[in-house]
Amino acid sequence: MADDSGNKKQGLKEYVKAESMIQLALAIPAGCVVGWALGSWLDHHFHTQWMMIAGIVLGAVAGFLQIYRTAAGFLKDDR
Repeated sequence: MADDSGNKKQGLKEYVKAESMIQLALAIPAGCVVGWALGSWLDHHFHTQWMMIAGIVLGAVAGFLQIYRTAAGFLKDDR
């Protein structure tokens, strides 16, 4: 019975890793979309034309930071 519990825990860890990989795939696009939406709203509100581009860039940077943190966590757990 102890082996079954260990296999279930190992299987659960694999699901958690798979979910983290999905997060990596969505981090930059989601950050860019949120930055674009916020920047577009700010452009409309303040009658400017540059905040949307700044929002996209900041969203991409946030996505890269999320990827870095997740990858660093994987490297720390594998040791």
